[in-house]
Amino acid sequence: MPQTDDQLLAFDTGDLEDWDEDRARAALGGRHGALYRNHLLIAWHLDSWAEAESRRTDVDAQYKAGYRQALQDMAAFLRQTYYLPRGPD
Repeated sequence: MPQTDDQLLAFDTGDLEDWDEDRARAALGGRHGALYRNHLLIAWHLDSWAEAESRRTDVDAQYKAGYRQALQDMAAFLRQTYYLPRGPD
Protein backbone atom coordinates (compact mmCIF):
# COMPACT_ATOMS: atom_id res chain seq x y z
CA MET A 1 0.00 0.00 0.00
CA PRO A 2 1.32 3.49 -0.79
CA GLN A 3 2.89 5.33 2.13
CA THR A 4 4.81 8.43 1.07
CA ASP A 5 3.19 11.54 -0.35
CA ASP A 6 4.85 10.90 -3.70
CA GLN A 7 3.47 7.35 -3.73
CA LEU A 8 0.01 8.59 -2.76
CA LEU A 9 0.12 11.04 -5.68
CA ALA A 10 1.43 8.43 -8.14
CA PHE A 11 -1.74 7.85 -10.16
CA ASP A 12 -2.89 8.64 -13.69
CA THR A 13 -4.23 12.19 -13.77
CA GLY A 14 -5.19 12.09 -17.45
CA ASP A 15 -8.91 11.60 -16.79
CA LEU A 16 -9.13 14.13 -13.94
CA GLU A 17 -10.86 17.26 -15.25
CA ASP A 18 -9.76 19.48 -12.36
CA TRP A 19 -6.38 18.07 -11.35
CA ASP A 20 -3.94 20.58 -9.90
CA GLU A 21 -0.77 19.10 -8.43
CA ASP A 22 0.09 22.35 -6.66
CA ARG A 23 -3.31 22.32 -4.94
CA ALA A 24 -2.81 18.67 -3.97
CA ARG A 25 0.65 19.25 -2.53
CA ALA A 26 -0.59 22.33 -0.68
CA ALA A 27 -3.38 20.19 0.81
CA LEU A 28 -0.83 17.61 1.94
CA GLY A 29 1.17 20.34 3.67
CA GLY A 30 -1.85 22.16 5.07
CA ARG A 31 -3.96 21.90 8.18
CA HIS A 32 -5.97 19.02 6.71
CA GLY A 33 -2.98 17.08 5.37
CA ALA A 34 -3.79 13.95 7.40
CA LEU A 35 -7.37 13.99 6.15
CA TYR A 36 -6.22 14.40 2.55
CA ARG A 37 -3.75 11.53 2.94
CA ASN A 38 -6.68 9.44 4.16
CA HIS A 39 -8.70 10.52 1.11
CA LEU A 40 -5.83 9.49 -1.16
CA LEU A 41 -5.69 6.07 0.50
CA ILE A 42 -9.44 5.67 0.10
CA ALA A 43 -9.10 6.63 -3.57
CA TRP A 44 -6.39 4.00 -3.98
CA HIS A 45 -8.74 1.39 -2.51
CA LEU A 46 -11.58 2.57 -4.76
CA ASP A 47 -9.32 2.07 -7.79
CA SER A 48 -8.64 -1.50 -6.65
CA TRP A 49 -12.36 -2.07 -6.15
CA ALA A 50 -13.17 -0.67 -9.60
CA GLU A 51 -10.57 -2.97 -11.14
CA ALA A 52 -12.08 -5.97 -9.37
CA GLU A 53 -15.55 -4.96 -10.55
CA SER A 54 -14.33 -4.97 -14.15
CA ARG A 55 -13.55 -8.68 -13.82
CA ARG A 56 -17.01 -9.67 -12.55
CA THR A 57 -18.97 -12.11 -14.67
CA ASP A 58 -22.17 -12.27 -12.61
CA VAL A 59 -23.63 -8.92 -13.75
CA ASP A 60 -24.45 -7.41 -17.13
CA ALA A 61 -21.97 -5.11 -18.87
CA GLN A 62 -24.03 -1.93 -18.44
CA TYR A 63 -24.38 -2.43 -14.69
CA LYS A 64 -20.68 -3.24 -14.38
CA ALA A 65 -19.66 -0.15 -16.38
CA GLY A 66 -21.87 2.16 -14.33
CA TYR A 67 -20.71 0.75 -11.02
CA ARG A 68 -17.09 1.02 -12.05
CA GLN A 69 -17.57 4.60 -13.26
CA ALA A 70 -19.15 5.58 -9.93
CA LEU A 71 -16.17 4.18 -8.02
CA GLN A 72 -13.73 5.96 -10.33
CA ASP A 73 -15.62 9.25 -10.02
CA MET A 74 -15.56 9.08 -6.23
CA ALA A 75 -11.81 8.39 -6.30
CA ALA A 76 -11.32 11.37 -8.62
CA PHE A 77 -13.30 13.71 -6.35
CA LEU A 78 -11.28 12.59 -3.33
CA ARG A 79 -8.00 13.14 -5.17
CA GLN A 80 -8.99 16.59 -6.41
CA THR A 81 -9.48 17.78 -2.79
CA TYR A 82 -13.25 18.24 -3.21
CA TYR A 83 -14.08 16.75 0.19
CA LEU A 84 -11.63 18.74 2.30
CA PRO A 85 -13.02 21.42 4.61
CA ARG A 86 -12.93 24.82 2.98
CA GLY A 87 -11.75 28.00 4.60
CA PRO A 88 -8.50 29.44 5.91
CA ASP A 89 -5.72 26.91 6.04
